This record gives sequence, structure tokens and C-alpha cells, in this order.
Amino acid sequence: MLLSLLLAGFESGLYRQLAGYLERTPGSLVVAQQGVDESLSVTSVVPTATLDRVDKTVGVGRAIPIVAQFVILDVHDRKQPAYLVGYEPGRGGGPWEIAAGREPAADDEAILDEILANRHGVRLGDSFDLVGERFRVVGLSRGTSSWMTSFLFVRASAARSLLGAPDAVSFVFVTAAPGTDETVVADRLRAIGGLEVTPKAVMIEHDRQVLARVFAAPVRLMTGIAFVVGSLVVGLVLYAATVERRREYGVLKALGGRNRTLYLATTIQALVVAIAGAIAGVGLTAGAAQVVMAARPEFAVTIEAPALAVALAASLLMALLGGLVPARLIAGLAPADVFRR
Repeated sequence: MLLSLLLAGFESGLYRQLAGYLERTPGSLVVAQQGVDESLSVTSVVPTATLDRVDKTVGVGRAIPIVAQFVILDVHDRKQPAYLVGYEPGRGGGPWEIAAGREPAADDEAILDEILANRHGVRLGDSFDLVGERFRVVGLSRGTSSWMTSFLFVRASAARSLLGAPDAVSFVFVTAAPGTDETVVADRLRAIGGLEVTPKAVMIEHDRQVLARVFAAPVRLMTGIAFVVGSLVVGLVLYAATVERRREYGVLKALGGRNRTLYLATTIQALVVAIAGAIAGVGLTAGAAQVVMAARPEFAVTIEAPALAVALAASLLMALLGGLVPARLIAGLAPADVFRR
């Protein structure tokens, strides 16, 4: 239970961390280059001229442009991957919580994630290199990190200069005007041409699928191994407990106890073991998750209700599978053999 829930919680936490930016940035529609319907593994280029047409589209209440790209920072002579977000402070798209400092007011200023900054010993006022340019840290953001990458925020003009795209943005987050049907606004934006208009919830799901192709297979393999090991351990425990009570089961059979009754006894024993183990496993998982996140804040362990239900069901299945061998042993038990021993 502990291993299965931790692995599931780690996977859920990773998805939630990387979806955090999209979830917290205002807007229900994401406008990108045609053919781009996810934000993590592809590059999107939307000309600023097209951005002006998006702003003027009937039914658009708010449009937030950003410039986004994975980059490599040089922090104290150490390479660190980060997801660069260039935004316009007056329009939004930046960090949703600033733990310390302020927003960048010049093109050589930046906001780092506080966990990334603490890990590298970076403080407000320190500098780092990015694509050959020097930036000064003027703010620290909270909730913008994961074990895979952290977010880095600069002004949109600085990001355009760094990426060599002075007349383009990557994505535009659009909010429909009050009383306007979002679907109608999306159709009008698609009519501009050369644009992909995706509901934000759909883009988050596509990002999740991209990550799942990379991380889901090994995590699920380890979860499967945990299930097999758990079944073997439960089976050994139940087998030992049954063998220790062979004489009692033999007496029951000698008194006329049917195999059905003995199967029921071993099944109840298995379920008691499973329920006790599940309760202990959930408690241990909660404690272990706190220890992991305290020791390594970039890791998030999120135990969701569906994962908990699956783990509990798996625990019961482990017990039932583990109880099959002892049950068959009891069913084939001859009372006379027990008494002779």
C-alpha cells in the first residue's frame, strides 16, 4: 500500500505541478500556432500582427500574450533546465504568487522559483546567465517548481530578444466577454487563419498525455511490481498463519465442518489482514509523503481519491489471491493425518 500510493501520488503530483501555470493563468481558451494544441513539447509562434486581430475579435474580453520556451540557466556555474515565460506585467501571465521581491521592471530582471533559488543558493539581487545574457533576480515565485523543471519569469520584450523572435508571441490566453458564448468566440478566432484555438482544459489534458508517455510506463511497472510483491507477502503471512492452526482446522473437519466453512474462515482472515494493512499503509503513506516533500520540496506527492480507491481495491485483491493457497491446503486436509501428528 505504501509503495503503490507513493508512486501514484508522485505521478499525480507531477501532473498537477506542470498543469499549475495553465490552471492559474486567466483565460479559458488558448490561442497558438496552427497545429499546436499542447504547451510542453512543441514551439508555437504567433505573429504580433495576428495578436492585434485576436485583441479586436468580437467577444474577446481579455487576451494575455506570453512568450514561452524551455531554456538552460547557468546558475553559479551549474546548468539548470527551466521553462521561460515572458509576460507583460500589466496584462498578466506571470507568477500567481510572489514570495519575495517584485515583478521585473526592466529587460535584465527576472523572477526565479523560490525552491530553485534556495537549491542553488540564489538570493534577491544575485545574477545568472541565460542564453548569453545576464539577468538579476528581483523576485521569487512560489508554487512554480517541479522535480523536472521550474518556471522562470521575465518581461515579454526580454524573452522575445533572447529567443530571436521580436515580432511574435507563443500563446495567447483568451477570456470571453461576459455574456458571450465561448464556443462562438473560439470559432471567430479560428476564422482569422493560421491559429489553433484550444480550450484550456483540453490543452492541460494533452500536456498530461505527453508526460504520461514518458513517465507513466515506468511508474506503472513499479506499481505492478509492488502489487506482485504485496500479494506474495500477504500469501506468506496467511500461509504461515494457516499452517500454525492446522490442528484446529483438522478438528473442525473431524466435527463435520465443510470445506465451504473453512474457505470462509481463511477468507475472513485474509480480509482482516488486508484491511489492517490498508489502514496502516494509508497512514504510513501520509507520513512518508510529508517527509519526502519536506526533504525535497520540488517533489509533490498528491494522494487523490481515485488512486486511494484503486489501492484499497488492490489490497483486498492481494489478500484474496494470497489466501487461495492456504484455503486449498485446508480443503485437502485429512483430519486423521493431523491427529497422527
